[in-house]
Amino acid sequence: MGSVNRASLDQQLALAKRCSHEGVMAGAKAAVVATVAAAVPTLASVRMLPWARTNLNPTAQALIISTAAGMAYFIMADKTVLASARKNSFGASYKADI
Repeated sequence: MGSVNRASLDQQLALAKRCSHEGVMAGAKAAVVATVAAAVPTLASVRMLPWARTNLNPTAQALIISTAAGMAYFIMADKTVLASARKNSFGASYKADI
């Protein structure tokens, strides 16, 4: 392998790591927001509504909250990685709007 090819591969690897790190950070932020947004009404309804108090045990409550957080994480991480890939493939002429 020549030094030009090796440098190009190293640059592509660094770019891929940066893009995936951006996706992880955006996903984590979205998961935190979704956790709070799902936890407040879930926990409030369990305390106030008789049906919810009877039928939603702590496992069900945790499942509702964690599902919302997981979905938010993967959706936002995917959107961020795809936007980064689009931006990097089209160069400076592309304006990403997320």
